[in-house]
This record gives sequence, structure tokens and C-alpha cells, in this order.
Amino acid sequence: MEEVAIQTAEATLRYARISARKVKIVADLIRGKDIDEALAIVKYAPKASSEIIEKLLKSAIANAENNHHMAHEKLYVAEIYANQGPTLKRIRPAAKGSAVRIRKRTSHITIVLKERD
Repeated sequence: MEEVAIQTAEATLRYARISARKVKIVADLIRGKDIDEALAIVKYAPKASSEIIEKLLKSAIANAENNHHMAHEKLYVAEIYANQGPTLKRIRPAAKGSAVRIRKRTSHITIVLKERD
């Protein structure tokens, strides 16, 4: 029996200056949706990560159409995940000459698109 390779297109953003936890909220909304619906959700979601994810989603769509010759109408968000990246550690002065550490978190976001049959 022949195995048919399912074509995928992906886009990755590394070291995004937003915590993975904030990205996952919007990522969960668009996972499994058609790309037009996903773009609409991301465009109007009042979250900090929506702008970043929208740009990344458009990049993944462009990769699918131009590099892999996939049809725009059949595309859907097969996978989207945000992993934690390195944390930038900063110091803020606090009371009585002490210091408090500030953790500026980063994330690696990946979107994978596939075609529906």
C-alpha cells in the first residue's frame, strides 16, 4: 500500500518578546480552524499576542502558497504551539537597598498549515 505524504507549510518566530502563556490563549482559539476564519479571530481578539500571531499566520500562508503550491481555500491551521524561550533577567531597585529580579520572558511560536481533503 502506498503512503501519501501530506504536505505541510510552517512558519516559526523565535525569541518573541512575549510570554508563552499569553500566546497560548490566542493559539488555542485558532487551532484546527480554516485560515480565513483564523485570520478573522486573530484580527479582532483583544490580546497582546494577536498582532504577533497574525503576522506569523500570514507568513505561513505565503510559505504554503509560494513555496509548496498549496491551494488557499483548502488550508487550515493544523498545529500551533508556543514554547518558552530564554528569559531575560533584569534588576529593579527595591526598598532598603535591596534588589528585585524582573524576568522578561520570551517564546518560540510555530504555526503548521495543512490542506484539507
